[in-house]
Amino acid sequence: MEWLTLALSIACGGLVGFSLALTGGGGSTLAVPLLLYVVGMGDVHLAIGTSALAVSLNAYANLIPYARAGHVRWKPAIIFSALGIVGASVGAEIGQMVNGRQLVGLFAVLVLFVAMMMFKPRVQGAAGDTEPPGRWMALRLSGTGLGTGAVAGFFGVGGGFLVVPGLIFSARMPMIDAIGTSLFGVGSFGLTTGLHYAWSGLIDWSVAGLFIAGGIAGGWAGASVAGRLASRRGVLHQIFAGLLFTVGIYMLVRTYLL
Repeated sequence: MEWLTLALSIACGGLVGFSLALTGGGGSTLAVPLLLYVVGMGDVHLAIGTSALAVSLNAYANLIPYARAGHVRWKPAIIFSALGIVGASVGAEIGQMVNGRQLVGLFAVLVLFVAMMMFKPRVQGAAGDTEPPGRWMALRLSGTGLGTGAVAGFFGVGGGFLVVPGLIFSARMPMIDAIGTSLFGVGSFGLTTGLHYAWSGLIDWSVAGLFIAGGIAGGWAGASVAGRLASRRGVLHQIFAGLLFTVGIYMLVRTYLL
C-alpha cells in the first residue's frame, strides 16, 4: 500500500470517527464517499463493506467513554438493536444485488436526505425524562430499530442519523444519552452489514484496519469535547450538514453527468 493511501485512510477514518462521536450521525454516511473519492477505492460494494465494518468497530470504541460517563441506556439500546440486526441482514443482502452505479445514485440521495435532516433542529429530550422499558416503549423501539437497521444494511451505514431521533422518540431520552446509546445500534448494524459483505469477499481488510485506527483516535477526541460543545452542537450540525450536501451533489454529478 502506498504511503499516500495509508495516510488518507487514517485521516478519513479520523474524520468519520470524530463526527460519529460528536454528533451521533452523519459521519458514517460520509465514509463511503470518502473511500470512493478520496482513498480511491474503485468498487462501490467493496467501499460499502469496508466502511460498514470500520464504522461498526469505531462506534463500539466510541461507546466506551459515553458508557463511563453514564450516557448509555443499555436496555433501550439492546431492544432497539435486536430487531435492527434483522433489518440490517435483509438490507445488506438486497444492497449487494443492486447495480453499483444505481447504488451510488441512491446513496447520493441518502446523503442529501441526511444533510437536510441535520439542517433541521433536533428535538431535545429532557434530562431524566427516560421512560422505563415498558411494553409500548419496547414496541416503539423494536419497530424503529427494524426500519433503521434495514436502511443501514442496504446502504452500509451505521444509521446514526436515524438512530438518535429514533431513540429520542421511542424512549424519550435526552440528547446526550441518545447519542451515547445510538453508538451501540450503529455498531451492531454496521457489524451485521460488514459480516454479510465479508462473506462475499467485499472488504478491503488493510484499508479497513487503517480506517478503524484513525476512527478510534478521532472518535475519542470527539467524545471528549461532546459535553463541552453542547451549546454549540447546533452550529456543528449546520456545518457538517453543508459538507454532506456538497458531497451528495458531487456524487450525483459524478455518477450521472461525468
